[in-house]
Amino acid sequence: MDVTVVLPSLNPDEKLNAVVDGLIEKGFTDIVIVNDGSREDRLAPFERAALHPEVTVLTHEVNRGKGRGLKTAFEFVLENRPRSKGVVTVDGDGQHTSGDIKKCAERMLAEKDKVVLGCRDFDSPNVPPKSRFGNKTTSRVFSIFCGMKISDTQTGLRAIPREFLPLLVGIKGERFEYETEMFFAMHKHHVSWVEEKIETVYIDDNSETHFKPFVDSIKIYRIILKFIFKYTLSSLICCVIDIGLFNLLNFLLAGSEVLENIKIETGIGRFFVRIFSGGNDAIALKVLIATVVARVISSIVNYILNRNAVFESESSVKKSVWKYYLLCFVQMICAAAGVFGLSALFGGGEVLEGLVYKPIVDVLLFLASYQIQQRWVFR
Repeated sequence: MDVTVVLPSLNPDEKLNAVVDGLIEKGFTDIVIVNDGSREDRLAPFERAALHPEVTVLTHEVNRGKGRGLKTAFEFVLENRPRSKGVVTVDGDGQHTSGDIKKCAERMLAEKDKVVLGCRDFDSPNVPPKSRFGNKTTSRVFSIFCGMKISDTQTGLRAIPREFLPLLVGIKGERFEYETEMFFAMHKHHVSWVEEKIETVYIDDNSETHFKPFVDSIKIYRIILKFIFKYTLSSLICCVIDIGLFNLLNFLLAGSEVLENIKIETGIGRFFVRIFSGGNDAIALKVLIATVVARVISSIVNYILNRNAVFESESSVKKSVWKYYLLCFVQMICAAAGVFGLSALFGGGEVLEGLVYKPIVDVLLFLASYQIQQRWVFR
């Protein structure tokens, strides 16, 4: 098969050569193993594997992480394997069966332009509870905050067409977080993926994994949660701009002779004047102008920040700007309706509406708006 198997390994035991033997039996003729700075007493498995003509062993003098190991192998394939149509990344601890590896490779060749993810079933009884909880939680976080539906976010079995290797070589991440960064790069650059169900294998409750639950989980979730952090920061910045401009314009327009000489005669205008300014036309106009100008400017800033910094969207301004302002309009209506509805259901009053109902509605709309902007406005 014109597919290269990539196998990063650190301090392996005899299971490494069992994996290599299984791959050769399944017909793989190009296996690239990366020794990621293993100890002297763990070099024998690499030496035995290198005796096979199908195996090439690359070596890091010091441990540099799984991500760096994968990128080292990808670079090697791009430079030295011109006929290889893609790679299949696997773990060397026996958790990926040779049959599943071949199945993913064959599907990649059939799909041609899609990455194939070998996904495990975490409802299987042999899955350790901490692995089941961790993987399911991460999948939900991916879906909610990143807009990506992946049933096995930590799978090491990935079949990747050659055309995507230059992209993946260039992304950041040197250790386990690299595999998470890979998903974000694929999502951003419109690289499609499909899932292939594979056997769920855990050996000794995954006791020999080099994954550090606390440290590596922090790195992974830091990548995921940076989106909601940037979205929150963007909203806060624009809130400050909105309030600051409103107060500045409110101050500058105070006592304006031009506004003092304007009379509002229309029905809607008189209603606004009566409700918000006690019948004073100049005050009503001052508040209206300050509100509209501040909101327009802050919304433009928010649109620019969300498009370019938060969601890093490549969608055209023409396609996304009308969606953004439609969402703003609907969100404004929903905010008023939400406060009114809660007041009608549970009792009203200015204190409850201002200090309880409005914050609840605004938080819900804030989260809903994030989802809509991610999945529709800046898709």
